[in-house]
Amino acid sequence: MSTDYTKVFQDTEAVEKYENVTYAPESYASQINQRQRDYLRTLVRREFGPRAPVQHDFACGTGRAIRTLHGLVREAHGYDTSAAMMAKAAEVGSHAHWHQVPPDGPVPEPVAAGTPAIVTMFRLLLNVDEAIRDRALAFAAKALPDPNAGVLVVENHGNAESLRHLGARRHRGDRWFAELSHEQVEKLLDRHGFEIVERRGFSMITPSLHGNPLARAADAAMRRLPGTDGYAVNVLYTARRA
Repeated sequence: MSTDYTKVFQDTEAVEKYENVTYAPESYASQINQRQRDYLRTLVRREFGPRAPVQHDFACGTGRAIRTLHGLVREAHGYDTSAAMMAKAAEVGSHAHWHQVPPDGPVPEPVAAGTPAIVTMFRLLLNVDEAIRDRALAFAAKALPDPNAGVLVVENHGNAESLRHLGARRHRGDRWFAELSHEQVEKLLDRHGFEIVERRGFSMITPSLHGNPLARAADAAMRRLPGTDGYAVNVLYTARRA
């Protein structure tokens, strides 16, 4: 597991690769992003109705989660340790107020923008250590002080109970390979006063199988079956303060 996210993404070449290679059109990551976009926009309409929330996107990167909710939030705030990431976010059309936060120290303060609010955290949990995960969830707790304040949506893009786990032994020692179980995510959220109200999976296959048409067809079929979300590689957890 990498704990040097901030150092890596201060490099503009790494930022460009993340935006244009990892999320290239038709790539594994971009297709999951589209599925997540459809889900999140439906979630916001269902959860908030005509009351447009404010979005706080922690570890916002290039603003993908912010672009996902364009037009459905009254304002958006992106928080990241990397100025290069936020510069790219603005460049590619993410509309938000940008806030650079230090990589450690006191828990950052969310902008006082009122409620209701939605806090989003994408591709963060696997890239950092436990202390930073706790810091991120403490930020979310500040932005969502009570059950009526809104919702938190957290991504786990390495579910330990998915097909991806079969490669764990092979990738031992790989700084970019990590995994989290549903139980670990639930305990993390519970530690900061959140309870999971919904869990949704977005891909049953790993990136290595993405180029196989039969694997993609099987993925689409399995995702339609009830109860398969728990075995998806990529999972979103929607949570509310208990």
